[in-house]
Order: sequence, then structure tokens, then C-alpha cells
Amino acid sequence: MELNTLKPAPGSKHTRKRVARGIGSGTGKTGGRGHKGQRARSGGFHKVGFEGGQMPLQRRLPKRGFNSLTRDDRAEVRLSDLERIKAEKIDLAALKEAGVVPDAALSAKVIVSGKLTRKIALVGIAVSKGARAAIEAAGGSTDAPIPQPKPKREPKAVPPQALADPKPAKEKKEAKEAKEQSGEAKESKAERAAKRDAKDPRPEGKKGGKE
Repeated sequence: MELNTLKPAPGSKHTRKRVARGIGSGTGKTGGRGHKGQRARSGGFHKVGFEGGQMPLQRRLPKRGFNSLTRDDRAEVRLSDLERIKAEKIDLAALKEAGVVPDAALSAKVIVSGKLTRKIALVGIAVSKGARAAIEAAGGSTDAPIPQPKPKREPKAVPPQALADPKPAKEKKEAKEAKEQSGEAKESKAERAAKRDAKDPRPEGKKGGKE
């Protein structure tokens, strides 16, 4: 094989279709674009997936799941991986050198998977609750801080306005109903008007406002 004999694999390259080159070609006249309309004009192409303004297919379909952009920043390390590393003091650089975590990892966390039978010391590596117990049971140590429980939220204090009136709403309602039944209910509009006229009689023609 020589440079002048190199060529693409058979079937990987196809001859470009030459449109609008006569009716005998099958794509003459309009060049496969049809008659009139936006897509028949020069520069009349919209974005891929555009459906004339209606909701396009890629937006009608439901989306499921979530892919974190930082999923590769923290790597998971098994207890069995720590078992096969020969060094006693293990940090992120040692894990990368042994090929346990990728070179792009920014941090690592040990999870409970496999067994650990030898003493190791972890530096700058996070551990789960079960992994911490397994490492300490094997005589090892870790400098990862122990997570503290979140403080409980205290209940909101009752405002003094709520404590000012000791009568509950039910008692107020019962007192109001008893008052209405005893005849102490509010007077009607006609009765109030009659009493007002009796106390302050107005001249004829002045009652009711305008003459």
C-alpha cells in the first residue's frame, strides 16, 4: 500500500446529488423543494425540529431522570479496592496512582462494598457510616469529620394577642345566639328611622333628603 493508492472504504462515500439539472435527472426544475412556500425559498429554512409554531415533538415527549454535570467529580471507592492497595497511608493521589479512581476526580468517598482486613489510614477522603465502622474495626483510621445531626426546629411562640381574649370562638357564638333569642337583636332599619324622627322631627317636605 502506498499513499497514492489510499482511498475510502467501499460504500463509505457517495456522490453528491446534483439537483436542478434538467427533468431527466428526477430532481429538475424545483430541485426537490416543491412549489412555493417558505421551504422552497432561498434562506427560508427554520431551525431543526420546528413545526410551524406548534409544540414540537422533542418538547411534547416526557423527560425522565437527571444527569448531574458534576457526577464525575467525586469517585466511589470500595473497601475491596483499599484492600489491594499496598500503601498504609492512602489519599486521593494514591488512589489515582493505583488506578482506583479516574484522573479527573476531584474527591473520593469510601462505601461499604467488599472486605477490609488490614490497617490503613485515610487522608482527605470521605467515608460512609458503614465504611468508617469497617475501617476502625480493622484497626485503621480516617480524618473525615463525623456528621452531626441537624438541630431540631423550635415551635413558634404564640403571639400575645392570641392569649389576650380567653373566650373561645364557640362561646362567643353561643352568647350571640342567646342574645338574639332574648330579643336584644339589632333593630330593623324602619324601627331606627321611626325612633330618629320621633326624637328630631323634620319639617314637612324635608324628610328623605331632597324636596
